[in-house]
Amino acid sequence: MTRAPVDLTTIELDNCDREPIHVPGFIQPHGALVAMDFEGRLTHVSANAASILIELPVLGSVWTVPAAAVDATLSDAIATTLSDARTGQECSPLNVEVTMPSGEVFDAVVHVHDRKIIVELERRAPGGADLASFALLAHRSMGHLRTQKDIAALLKEAVSTVRQLTGFDRVMAYRFHQDDSGEVVAEELNPELEPFLHRRFPASDIPVQARALYVLNPLRLIADVDDIQIRIEEAAGTDRPLDLSHSVLRSVSPIHIEYLRNIHVSASMSLSIVVHGRLWGLIACHHGDAHRVAYPVRMTCDVLSHVLSSSIQSRVERLMSQRRAAALTVRNELTDLLRETDTFATKFQERVDSLGKVIAFDAVLCVYAGDRSSSTLGMEADTVLLRWLDAGQDDLVAIHQSALLPQTVRLAMGSFCGLLAICIDRVNRGWLVFLRREQVETIVWSGIPAKLARLGPLGARLTPHGSLAEWRQTVEGTSVAWDDTDLSIARDLMDSLARAGAANAARMEMARAQLLAVLGHDLRDPLQTIGMMGRLLEQAGIERHTVYGRRIAVSIGRMQRLIGEVFEMSRMRAGLGLGLAVRSGELAIFVQALVDDAQLAHPESEVVAEIPSTLDADFDPDRMAQVVNNLLSNARNHGLIGEAVWLKLAVDCSSVLLSVSNTAPPIEADDVGNLFDPFKSKSVGKVRNPGGLGLGLYIASEVVKGHGGKLEYSHDGTRVSFNVTFPRYLPNEWEEANTVREKHSSS
Repeated sequence: MTRAPVDLTTIELDNCDREPIHVPGFIQPHGALVAMDFEGRLTHVSANAASILIELPVLGSVWTVPAAAVDATLSDAIATTLSDARTGQECSPLNVEVTMPSGEVFDAVVHVHDRKIIVELERRAPGGADLASFALLAHRSMGHLRTQKDIAALLKEAVSTVRQLTGFDRVMAYRFHQDDSGEVVAEELNPELEPFLHRRFPASDIPVQARALYVLNPLRLIADVDDIQIRIEEAAGTDRPLDLSHSVLRSVSPIHIEYLRNIHVSASMSLSIVVHGRLWGLIACHHGDAHRVAYPVRMTCDVLSHVLSSSIQSRVERLMSQRRAAALTVRNELTDLLRETDTFATKFQERVDSLGKVIAFDAVLCVYAGDRSSSTLGMEADTVLLRWLDAGQDDLVAIHQSALLPQTVRLAMGSFCGLLAICIDRVNRGWLVFLRREQVETIVWSGIPAKLARLGPLGARLTPHGSLAEWRQTVEGTSVAWDDTDLSIARDLMDSLARAGAANAARMEMARAQLLAVLGHDLRDPLQTIGMMGRLLEQAGIERHTVYGRRIAVSIGRMQRLIGEVFEMSRMRAGLGLGLAVRSGELAIFVQALVDDAQLAHPESEVVAEIPSTLDADFDPDRMAQVVNNLLSNARNHGLIGEAVWLKLAVDCSSVLLSVSNTAPPIEADDVGNLFDPFKSKSVGKVRNPGGLGLGLYIASEVVKGHGGKLEYSHDGTRVSFNVTFPRYLPNEWEEANTVREKHSSS
């Protein structure tokens, strides 16, 4: 079965990333491949398999390996793998040495992948039989690896060992940066070759799917770029190509072949360095001529790469652990500081040096509850930066390139290009912002760090660069990137401070509510006494005293109303409930009486009421009076002067509808969201309601909620309306639950 070739002729940046290199349909020619299903039927064979394996049946037939034709160890390895696969056991790859009747020696590798038993026979490389010397070298080198104290020494030792084991002209160790570009950090090479130490290789040199394969299959050999690849034949009815992700003979991408030829490399080998499941770096080997490394030698290198990965991971973890331990100490100090002081941002300055030991930065800004630490940027620049952060949705922002910042923020930051900002508290506008200065860097690339659109051997497309000649690039507008540990420490710090801030705010809110409740309660007695004295003055019969008494009575009435609102607000904020006393009653007559009272008290303001003659419902009279009076007062104080207030009461099926409207422009969109919040700043100090605290709508909303309903705002183009909806009849279980709440709040 022949499959259509993949079209790689389109000039796109991701043409390499889309190449299906794990299912190439070919193998390298220094071996053969056979694949079978779990029933033993041949599903795939390389075109050269029949010339190596005697009595190979046609595709689709069951293959019983004749022990007489090949070494019996291969038959045993295949039989063992088949047996394990059929019973669902984990199948580890098996490697055996096979001697053919011709006397030719092969290294056979049997593994299971994608429900296929894959058998690869690799012809033993010349000189591969004498393995004693390199085995001793490998053992000694692995011991040396384990004793190295730092990562640089580890990589230098690994590069030296791999070159001695394999004989490649050049062996490099390079590690990946945050942007996935790689830098050569250790190198061993023939003296006549140009050194690449500290050169950078662009991220595009290793496409995404190649990185994934490097993690799955840590060792990769390309013996000769001029080899003619061997096609894999498929049995009829095969539903998908053979996945060679774990293959040792997998053919080479034509794009990669072109790349190797461009840089005059005829053979290559790579060993993956995998840390925490990610490709951390590579040991890359280059040779000017065809060069095939014996399979046992490669397997020793594979073991060495695992030892190297493990050693690097342990050192990375140790460094991370040290930073995390220091970060934990600083985090605890800052968390305690936030809990203990009302001037966190000012006191924060005392902890800057400690924080700088766990996250490297050039400047830091702390803002919390209107307070801020000493500014590096300047007040105006701080304001621009904070306004941008507040407008965003992300609580953690990490940027190291100024081009990613809005122009206003970029100008405000000046010489700083790196920003790591964490939100402590949205309500109190709390932010910690770490800044890094611009780092003007000259990067020495191996070749231009971009693929060029041109006509290559595979047609018009993006081709690999044609040289590893030194190419210098001056990079500006960037800072040192924030690494994974920076981000992890910042995230932990953000979570810890956010929790401390929330707990602190909850305690302050509870204390505030309790204080208001106490004040509201304790002020009533002296006010009552003052009110009584005012009435005595009013009744004294002396004209001047009568005037004084009336003024005192009016003031006392206003103070009692305000204290009553504060007292009820504090009860609700403290979770003590409203203490509703709901009973059945005539709501229509009740509301009409409230409208009449309001009209008498404020004759200058007309109230147009649309109320049915009768409407029985379940409600708390005292609390419902608060709702109606507050909505009428709100409409009177915020509507256009001289315009009437409209009140409508109706019933819709099982719900009571109450609407109070006034002529006015719509409320600003930014204010709609906090209409029913207590102590709204825009509600205090109104000319037409100078003694108001903005609690009316909040209390009305809570009362309506207590009745199982809701209070909503709307605007019809002319009028502002506040619409109340609540159940006409409350269920018995609601009344029982409310009675329990009442008893609890009374106690």
